Formats: sequence, C-alpha cells, structure tokens
Amino acid sequence: MTEPLVTFRNVEKRFDDFVAVRDMTLDIHEGEFLAIMGSSGCGKTTTLRMLAGLDTPSAGEIRIEGRLMNDVKPHERDTPLVWQSLALFPFLTARENVEFGLKMRGVAADERKKRALDWLDRMQIVEFADRNVATLSGGQKQRVALARSLVMEPQMLLLDEPLSALDANLVIRMQGVLTRLQKELGITFVYVTHSQSEAFAMADRVVIMSQGDIAQVGSPKDIYRTPANRFVAEFVGRNNIFTGKTGGSDNGKTKVSTLQGAFLAQTPDNPPGPEKQVSFTVSADLMTLTLTEPDADNKAKATLISEEFIGSVVTVFLEGQAGQEYKVQMQERALAELDLSPGADVWLSWEAENANMLETGS
Repeated sequence: MTEPLVTFRNVEKRFDDFVAVRDMTLDIHEGEFLAIMGSSGCGKTTTLRMLAGLDTPSAGEIRIEGRLMNDVKPHERDTPLVWQSLALFPFLTARENVEFGLKMRGVAADERKKRALDWLDRMQIVEFADRNVATLSGGQKQRVALARSLVMEPQMLLLDEPLSALDANLVIRMQGVLTRLQKELGITFVYVTHSQSEAFAMADRVVIMSQGDIAQVGSPKDIYRTPANRFVAEFVGRNNIFTGKTGGSDNGKTKVSTLQGAFLAQTPDNPPGPEKQVSFTVSADLMTLTLTEPDADNKAKATLISEEFIGSVVTVFLEGQAGQEYKVQMQERALAELDLSPGADVWLSWEAENANMLETGS
C-alpha cells in the first residue's frame, strides 16, 4: 500500500485554554476527495488551517509526503485554499484574478494570460475573462476562485465551505463541477463543510468531527448505514435510535429489550454480553409503513404526527406507544396510496439486518 500524501499524528491545537482539535490521527491519500464535516466549533476549519499552514499545531505532527510541515509557512506549501468568502480582488478582472498567483511566481505575462484563459475556459466562463470580477454572479465568482487555485497546478486543493453562499440550484451544479475536476485532474481535495448532502454527494471518504475529536471516518455509505456511535447517528440524521438491554443472541441476531418493545438487531463483530445497555439505529428509508400488522423481525405500532415533503420523497414522523419518535422515509406516491391523515394508527417494521448496533456504551 502506498504511503499517504498527508499524515496527522496526535495533532492538537489549543487557543489558550480552549482545545480546538484534540489528538487527531488521520491519513489523507493522494488523489482522494476527503470531506471533513461537523457542526460549528467542531474543529474542522482549524484542521484545514493547520494543513494550509495558517495555524501551527500545539502538539503532534503534520507531514506532507513525509516532510514535517508544522513550521512551514503557507507560501512555501503547495496547498492553495478556496475560502467561503472566495477572497477575490474586486478591482481586477476575472483573468487578472486567475493570473495573480502566477504573477507572484514570476511567470511571463504571455504565459500567464494563456494559462488563465485556458482555466477560465475549462470552467466555462472564458467569455467573462475581461469583466470586472465584482460584476459577476456568485457562481461565476466561485469558478474564478477555483481557476485561480487550479492554475497553479497544485498537488492538493483545500476548500473551506466554498458553496455555502450559493443558492440551492447552483450548489448542485457546482458539486458536479468539483467532482468532475477532481476526477479529471487527480488532485487531492480536502473539503470542509457542515452540509451532509455536499459531503455525501462528492467525497470518497468523510471525516465526522465533534468537539475537536474525530467521531468516525468512512465512506458516505458506511457512515450513513453504520454510524459508529450515537453522536454520528444523531448528526447524520434520519436515523431511528433505540436503547435497551441485550438478551440472547442467535444466528447473528441479538435481542434488545427497549421501552418500545423487544427487537432483534444485527450482532456486531464484538458482541456485547447479556444485560448490557446498548443502542442500535435503523435508517429511516429502511423502515416500512403498513396499515396492517406485518410479518417481520421487528414491528411496532405508531401514530402518524406529520410529514415533510421534499420532491418525490416524504419523511413521515410518527410517535410510538411509549412516546418514541420514529422517522420513515418513503416515496410520496407510496404514501399517497395509504391515504393517511394525522392521528392515523399504523404499523412500522424493519429487518434485524438493518438494525445497526452502536459501540457499547455509545
């Protein structure tokens, strides 16, 4: 296996008495799209700033291609950063903004212009090359900022919530631009965001952070389907979480007695002993809603409370007999066929193999 491009080893960042990043150990591989996500104050931007050289680790080591980078200045690193604010020069044209880094490196004027126009063309905005950047739309400015970073042909590109100021339709378009560029160029992208949809749509791997710690690292599918702990399950959302005590295990299934009833969950690789308190999750889209009692590993009665309509998919919110909130995600057409209204009594069901048991004690 090849050595990682970037290594964080026991990295900590303190601001006086506040610990922003705690004992971080993480590998970033060449050519991958890595997203770091979490709520405000979790340490994700501080992590990016340390990688860019804007903040110095208080402890631990950051290495790029084996070289210790803790005290290397930002301008001596090949790690351009695309800011949320874009940080374009408003008094320059789009082309002049893209040329700026090349000019600082002493590239000849003709070559600067050629490379800048080439990148603006790749971003499909070359017709705006000589327009003042302040007159461009948000999406056009975003593409100028990307071109300005990529014209330097970096080994790695850092992005700090670059799509947060764009409208929803433009975000989807820019996600396509970013993923296409990353695959075509083979550049390592390290992308900080608070948006699950952005991270899951684009990244090869996702790092979930909480209060300065890494809560889980994995593929979007792994994190969505098999959250490692309760924090990740709640942060990712659309998970139903059950807590109870374990009973017997058989054929890869463990009985868990909860306030909502006794259910079967998939037995983890390191099974808990009997009478241990555990939690398990079931994704909202893996639950089934029926009017009659189903034949399934797990089932529970519930009352419909409300619906959240998003295009062709609906999230249905229900309340169980013990007051538990349930979430079921289904096609709007399938829900319409049930002809339900608030207050209706229904059955929920799910298979044991779709019940992911969290780490013991989490």
